Amino acid sequence: MIQSGGVAVDQLGLRVDRPEVQRRLPHAEEQHLNGGIGHDLRMDMNGAQGRLADLGFRRVIDASQVPEGGSSEDFRDPKIWREGDLYYAVISNRCEDGSGVILLYRSKDAVNWEYVNIISACHNQYGRMWECPDLFRLDGKDVLLVSPQEMAAIGLEFHPGNANVCLIGRLDGEYHLLRENVQAIDYGMDFYAPQTLLTDDGRRVMIGWMQNWETASCKKQELRFMGQMTIPRELSIRDGRLYQNPVRELENYRGVKIDYHNVRISGETSLRGINGRFMDLTVTVRPGNENSMYKWFRLYLARDGEHFTFIRFRPDTSTIKVDRTHSGFPHDIVNIREFPVTMKNGAIKLRVIMDRYSMELFVNDGEQAASFVLYTPLEAGAVNFSSDGSVLLDVEKYELEKD
Repeated sequence: MIQSGGVAVDQLGLRVDRPEVQRRLPHAEEQHLNGGIGHDLRMDMNGAQGRLADLGFRRVIDASQVPEGGSSEDFRDPKIWREGDLYYAVISNRCEDGSGVILLYRSKDAVNWEYVNIISACHNQYGRMWECPDLFRLDGKDVLLVSPQEMAAIGLEFHPGNANVCLIGRLDGEYHLLRENVQAIDYGMDFYAPQTLLTDDGRRVMIGWMQNWETASCKKQELRFMGQMTIPRELSIRDGRLYQNPVRELENYRGVKIDYHNVRISGETSLRGINGRFMDLTVTVRPGNENSMYKWFRLYLARDGEHFTFIRFRPDTSTIKVDRTHSGFPHDIVNIREFPVTMKNGAIKLRVIMDRYSMELFVNDGEQAASFVLYTPLEAGAVNFSSDGSVLLDVEKYELEKD
């Protein structure tokens, strides 16, 4: 079976070859194989190798180049890049204990590959099989992104199921990643398999699949799409953590700006002009009373008489909770996510990017990010602010122009 992953190009943007890495083809009469030319080909396994060759595919890494104990079945998701005169690839693999490892390969021509080492291993600590790896250098650190399957919850940092993990550290002389920090990439319910690229001006930009395997088939039948992608995000390392923010190019789509400063609320209110479903909204929350901290603050989005999603911050526990129970999902699925945050100089800053059927949250200028699919009717566009106790709000909203 052909697996997902990358493809190498030369400096002119031409394909050097097709270094798609194949699993050992299973014994079956027929199977769907993506031929890489825009449609599925139904192929019998007896002639699969020859027919793949006819399509231009060739086996460039075989079982002899998998380390001892590694699986020739769970061997997939190559991320390929060029560095200097060499090509490199990180590839997911499963080892003898059933958990994931990330293998590093290198090549002079993107055709003939040499196994280098295991960059990092799961040891059943962060899920089991690791998928969709990405490895890059960022702000003086080596960063490995993986998407674990069968993840067990770890506090509020990692949720169960199909998750995402960022490992930050440095590669030693044998290409082992010496970990300095392990964190979630995205704290939402709909984020998996992110991949990055390096822009011409040197920015590391990431895009993720804004969906979850458990909920991929839960959309409303009348919606004529399957899955979404996140906004491209610029990455950086600050204080040993991964930060991410929408790419600056998003500002080119900003329309009318409406802002408020030092708005005091206690209870629930709305602000004139702060509404909509296509917007870039930033809300900064500060205590309104020096002698009494508020208990919680809530931001309601995509609201009408029946539907809403809210973001709640509690200063006593320093946690954000996002609840989409009433957003319009037509299935009984997980709809609540909670994760830890940190107040900055007594304030919490929430930036929300709303699109037709999605909400992406960035906390404290990208210290945390959380992605959510919302199947709320587009007519539901009210925004409300609510608090238990006195708070001061700064609110900045831009309409986002639709193509």
